Amino acid sequence: MKPEPRIQAAPIETPQTIAFLIVPQFSMLAFVSAVEPLRVANRLAGRELYRWIVVSRDGKSVTASNGMSLLADHGLDGRLEVTFAVACAGFEPERYFDRTIRKWLTGLNSRSVDLGAIDTGSFFLAWAGLLDGYRATTHWEGLDSFREAFPKVEADSGLFVIDRNRLTCAGGTAALDMMLHLISLQHGHRLAAAASEQFIHARIRPPSDRQRMEPPARQGVTHPGLSQALSLMEQNLEEPLDAAALAKKAGLSLRQLERLFHRHFSMTPHRYYLDLRLQRARALLQYSDLAVVEIAVASGFASPAHFSRAYRSWAGKAPTKERRRTQGGIMPALR
Repeated sequence: MKPEPRIQAAPIETPQTIAFLIVPQFSMLAFVSAVEPLRVANRLAGRELYRWIVVSRDGKSVTASNGMSLLADHGLDGRLEVTFAVACAGFEPERYFDRTIRKWLTGLNSRSVDLGAIDTGSFFLAWAGLLDGYRATTHWEGLDSFREAFPKVEADSGLFVIDRNRLTCAGGTAALDMMLHLISLQHGHRLAAAASEQFIHARIRPPSDRQRMEPPARQGVTHPGLSQALSLMEQNLEEPLDAAALAKKAGLSLRQLERLFHRHFSMTPHRYYLDLRLQRARALLQYSDLAVVEIAVASGFASPAHFSRAYRSWAGKAPTKERRRTQGGIMPALR
C-alpha cells in the first residue's frame, strides 16, 4: 500500500512549487502573508527553495475583497506539476465553489499533492470531501458554521493546523505564521526565524494560539467580575445562562452585574447577551446551509418564532432574507 503523504519535517533538496488558487473576494492580506515568507526564505537561503504560481478558475485576473485585482498564471484546465496547492477564499465561499474546482482539488489529491487552505478556503476542501477525518481550521467568523456543516472534520479554533498532508489556517496574518512554520519544518528554525525578523514579526506564533482576543481585552474591560461575565456569555451561547446564574458564576450580585453593564456598555446584560447570540446566528445564516430552526437552537432560542422576531428587530430583516444578501461579508462582531 502506498504510504499516506505528509507535510515533510525534513530538508527538501529540490524546489517546491506551490499553487495558490484564488477566487473572487479572496483576502489579499492572507494571500500576501503566505507568499512573502517563501520569497524571503529563497533570498536568505541564497537559492530557490520555493516556487509559486497563481491559479484561477479561468486563468484570468481575480478581484480580492479589497478591490485590487491579481493576474493569474494558469487556469484549471491544464495539468500543473505542483507539490502543494492552497485554496484562498474570503467572503461568500459558497458562490465560487463549483464542480470544476472540486474536480481540480480531488485530482490533485489523487496525485498525492499536499493540500492547504487559507481563510474560508477550508470550506472548499471540506465541500470536496478532502478534510473528512482531518483536523482543520478556518476564520473565526465562519468556524461555528464550519463545525456544524462538516461533522466529519475535527474543527480547531487555533491559528493554523497541520494534519498529515493537510495544512489550513484562519487567514489574515495567521498565513504568515503557517508558512514560517512550514519553512521551519522543511529547512530549519534558523531560516524561519530570520525570515520572520524580515517582517518585523518578533514571534512565530504556534498553531494553538487563539484567533481572537479574549472578550475582556476585546472590550477594554479590566474589572474581574465583568471580565468573567463576558467570557461566560461567549462560552454559553447555545444554552444561555440566566442573569442570576451568570452573576453568581462571575462572583457578583445581580445588581452589581447590571450596574457594570450599564456603565461599560450602556445596556442591560440581557441585551448584550442577545446581541452575541444574534451575531452567531448571522454567521450561521451566511456561512452554512443549516435550517433556520437549527440555527435558532444553536443560538439559544426556544422557538423559531422567537428567533425570527428577535432577528428581524435586530437586523431589520427576516433570517431568510439574510441568505439572499447581495453583498458579501459578515458584519463586524463588536461584542
